[in-house]
Amino acid sequence: MKDKIIAGAIVLVSLALGYGWMSESSASAPQPELRKPGADISGNIFRSTTQSKLSKPELRKGSGVAADIPGSWPCFRGPNRDGVNTENIPLARSWSASGPPKLWSVSVCQGYAGAAVLGGKVYLLDYDETNLADALRCLSLDDGAEIWRYSYPVCVKPNHGITRTVPAASENYVVAMGPKCHVYCVKAQSGEPLWSLDLAKEFKTAEPAWYAGQCPLLDGEKAILAPGNEALLIAVDCASGKILWKTPNPHNWKMTHASILPAEFGGQKMYVYCGDGGVAGVSAADGKVLWETDGWRVSTATVPTPVDMDGGRIFLTGYYDAGALLLQLKDNGGKISAEPGFHLKSQLFGSYQQTPIFCQDCLYGILPGPDSQLVCLDLKGNQLWSSKEIRFGKQGGGPYLLAQGLLYALDDDGLLTLLEVSKTGCRQLAQAKVLDGVESWGPMALAGGRLLVRDLTHMVCLDVRENR
Repeated sequence: MKDKIIAGAIVLVSLALGYGWMSESSASAPQPELRKPGADISGNIFRSTTQSKLSKPELRKGSGVAADIPGSWPCFRGPNRDGVNTENIPLARSWSASGPPKLWSVSVCQGYAGAAVLGGKVYLLDYDETNLADALRCLSLDDGAEIWRYSYPVCVKPNHGITRTVPAASENYVVAMGPKCHVYCVKAQSGEPLWSLDLAKEFKTAEPAWYAGQCPLLDGEKAILAPGNEALLIAVDCASGKILWKTPNPHNWKMTHASILPAEFGGQKMYVYCGDGGVAGVSAADGKVLWETDGWRVSTATVPTPVDMDGGRIFLTGYYDAGALLLQLKDNGGKISAEPGFHLKSQLFGSYQQTPIFCQDCLYGILPGPDSQLVCLDLKGNQLWSSKEIRFGKQGGGPYLLAQGLLYALDDDGLLTLLEVSKTGCRQLAQAKVLDGVESWGPMALAGGRLLVRDLTHMVCLDVRENR
């Protein structure tokens, strides 16, 4: 009964504060008051103690078993960190009125953390509000049963939710970042801990407003993180926890909610990151800065991750009147520069938290604000089409992903829409309410024909296969 009262209070507080962690209205509509850091920290309805019930990290085994299901979505935005599923499992192009079959559901701490899927297992960075501890959970993709849970004590008060990050998983490792910038690496099969980093203590990382939103990157045997402050980026050996290299940060850029984009230009592999003072490309080999620019900054909070539009084109977007900007990388006698390309005002394009998807020379994104239309841009930033009367909620904050020419889009209140999209337009194929709650903002995952979606307090697994 107590849990139900708390859950109800959470919803009432969220509704009173308004739908919009970082939301935007259209140019013709009245602008809502921008959300301010700290304004969402809840008061008496939440636990006031600052002492975790765990005295040390704890690994707990469960009854779940890894599913024998093909497919993977091993990190934020999928295998290629581009929001595109390339599996060849046939997907349904229509649903019954009740939507795709719901295979299982689990309760989760209030937040927006999405799942990673690999080897028939679902990895989720959750929070235990009873014991006051971050909880890295491993669930069966088959039925949602918990296989193991690794928890460590850390006291976090709800600040418009708690969790925001997606773990990164490989066959051997899982790396996750908690709300207060604690990074843990554990063995993927057993959950046994390998190493941890407290970025605030070890790199003087400034905790972002509304807690950490950066999703770790696994690149082979290395974990790539962006602490900011004392190091713009770092590479960590997954087996030992040894810091392999650190990127200097002379401008003292701080961590944002954006995640790291792996990219390549001129045969050179790099990591692209948006700090609070600009954007930089860092060598994947040794962490040296290859290029940087202060020509892109978002006031208050940078959330969407950079998008690789091929050919050295890096697309950036945000909220808070930021709009969008294309950076064109150029080779100037062996030195790389990032020169501004097209710039779009926020009335034409923007995103307050989700990262747009680039596929087959098309950039897809859902505009923030009351219109919340899906739009498609070409390589020059021209709008090819918009979804017009097909809208995606009051704020356009829900996630979306692309698979086999089908775009799955979730609105703020858990309404899932399936569209067929191409360069020439979009067509709605199906629609159903698949979640009961509010703030359905967590990134989706699609693996083996199973679609994982969540709202503020629940995660569900949907069967979206054509032949079930």
